[in-house]
Amino acid sequence: MADELRQELINRHLITMAQIDQSENPGVPSEVDSYHSLFPLEPLPPPNRMQKTSNFSYITSCYKAVNSKDDLPYCLRRIHALVFSYDFHAGAETMFNRHFNDPTADSYFTKRKWGQHEPPPPRQHAGLLPESLIWAYIVQLSSALRTIHTAGLACRVMDPSKILITGKTRLRVNCVGVFDVLTFDNSQTNHLALMPQYQQADLISLGKVVLALACNSLAGIQRENLQKAMELVSINYSSDLKNLILYLLTEQSRLRSVNDIMPMIGARFYTQLDASQMRNDVIEEDLAKEVQNGRLFRLLAKLGTINERPEFQKDPTWSETGDRYLLKLFRDHLFHQVTEAGTPWIDLSHIVSCLNKLDAGVPEKISLVSRDEKSVLVVTYSDLKRCFDSTFQELQAAATGPL
Repeated sequence: MADELRQELINRHLITMAQIDQSENPGVPSEVDSYHSLFPLEPLPPPNRMQKTSNFSYITSCYKAVNSKDDLPYCLRRIHALVFSYDFHAGAETMFNRHFNDPTADSYFTKRKWGQHEPPPPRQHAGLLPESLIWAYIVQLSSALRTIHTAGLACRVMDPSKILITGKTRLRVNCVGVFDVLTFDNSQTNHLALMPQYQQADLISLGKVVLALACNSLAGIQRENLQKAMELVSINYSSDLKNLILYLLTEQSRLRSVNDIMPMIGARFYTQLDASQMRNDVIEEDLAKEVQNGRLFRLLAKLGTINERPEFQKDPTWSETGDRYLLKLFRDHLFHQVTEAGTPWIDLSHIVSCLNKLDAGVPEKISLVSRDEKSVLVVTYSDLKRCFDSTFQELQAAATGPL
């Protein structure tokens, strides 16, 4: 497996398994409904400094937690009075933290003064994002809106602080459904009446996100900076990107649809599709290299339940007799060989090769030497597989049968 992918997966696993010391964090509950092992995903503010968020106008906090029903991790978004449960994506960061966490980027709009006689600097001096990356984001975000709108719903949280990025460019929209709950009016007879209005607001929000990405600054979407921001886009990016932003931000006399921007995306959609397919090919290739590890691990796990078992069915010699003795000697053959000088001989390829032969039950013969070196047993891997399967089945039968 490629080192980069391996490290990414290891980091995700470590984040998934992270726990806190409950004694040092008394403010974090040990359980919430069917969720346990809560771990803060955002810094917890001091209790006397709780502030309302700009998005929801409520105090919020976010945790990783494990559901006791399926033993899977989830993301719990707490609106202090309610808790929303979402899929957990280890290692995800918000678009805000990835692209808009540099305060110096906003100074381009707040400090630099330029007008018609002093055009903005070219892209390489402005530190702008590559256009291909922006289109990759547009394809994913518009696809998310298309799915939501087709279901007759609205996103309502198309904001850099609520868009998650995993890996290099994979986007997911977080906190969907929160506004639907917070603004629910039980007196309304038709709860979907305002949905077209919310969907139009989604498109405007998408336009703001794209403009902010093109300017590499959230200051660019402020009303007083819109003209400068669009001039920056015109100079540094294609007319298609400029037209897409204008279409999304300009009020229309008719209801717009996210499908309307497909002609502006054009062939770039196929570029993103090709990139996705190539990514899948790479991952499948790496998966093929690792898929045998699970099989070998199961063999070792079963072997571990047999070897050196202190007692079975009140027989303390069970693991040292019969088929179990052969398996003990095989374990020594796998792991405990020494060189002529008496030093440990460690060869991973030898271990993997022998386990594969055991799993296949090949007719190849193998010499197993007792620890006192007074006896040598010559058996085939086929014989060992028969001993292995029958012994583990005996253990399983005892474990699942009546006491």
